[in-house]
Amino acid sequence: MSSFAEFGALVKNRHKPKDKPADTKVALGFLAPWLIGAICLSLIPMVYSLVISFTKYNMIKPPQFVGLMNYRHMLADPRFINSLTVTLTYVIVSVPLQLVAALALAVLLDRGMRGLSFYRSAFYLPSMLGGSVAVAVLWKMVFGSDGLFNAFLGLFGIDTSMSWIANPDTANWTLIALHVWQFGSPMVIFLAGLRQIPRELYEAASVDGAGKWRQFRSITLPMLSPIIFFNLVMSIINSFQTFTQAYVVSGGTGGPSDSTLFYTLYLYQQGFASLRMGYASALAWIMVVIVALLTGINFALSKFWVHYDD
Repeated sequence: MSSFAEFGALVKNRHKPKDKPADTKVALGFLAPWLIGAICLSLIPMVYSLVISFTKYNMIKPPQFVGLMNYRHMLADPRFINSLTVTLTYVIVSVPLQLVAALALAVLLDRGMRGLSFYRSAFYLPSMLGGSVAVAVLWKMVFGSDGLFNAFLGLFGIDTSMSWIANPDTANWTLIALHVWQFGSPMVIFLAGLRQIPRELYEAASVDGAGKWRQFRSITLPMLSPIIFFNLVMSIINSFQTFTQAYVVSGGTGGPSDSTLFYTLYLYQQGFASLRMGYASALAWIMVVIVALLTGINFALSKFWVHYDD
């Protein structure tokens, strides 16, 4: 139950005789910091940004109401279309690859290998560092013309001095590889889900002659489907919010040739580089709508493949 739901239940039941006033006040006291933060740092800024999206505002002069002009301008903005295309490509490719890598490692670690705690921490570490500026700088060096990736290809006789970051055809794919590398967080969640699957199911399947692959398809995937669904939704949301990697790799330009112009980076450019905060707010709300639609589609389709105990 969410904090909002708990707060609503407390308010609704505050006059019931069985409730102790002291307990209700204590609970409300513990919830108060979260509620104040949610209202002041999330709800109010969101409402304000929605209002600003209907204005022309450069953060210097007072906002000027322009109606739907910012939203109409997007339809004729080629960089908006390009940023949306780049971001959707990034999400569609990187999210499935990341989840497959996370699930594969989770299944491997679930076998009870020696040093499990070390490997679990080592694989989780990229998720903590992957969004940092330092790792983005390192990634830029790895895929540079004199980087480690070209040195690795040289071991197989592939001699190239191409900068994969500076090539418009490959720049976005290097960021996709960086995102896939950050599989630690979903891996830990998968590993926790695997530990909850009853071992009796696998023993019964073995007795019936089912092999490892059949057990994986018929037991592991159905039992793990709620966890897969959760990781899928969260990964899509997090992918749309990717900013640091594209900003550092491209130097804040989205280059080369706007091949790394992620939606969030273009929003940043419009809001803080061009001082078009009204247009940037409109872009932000369009992203909210897109993420909400994708999440809704996932929830609608989940009834066909997500299996719950009940």
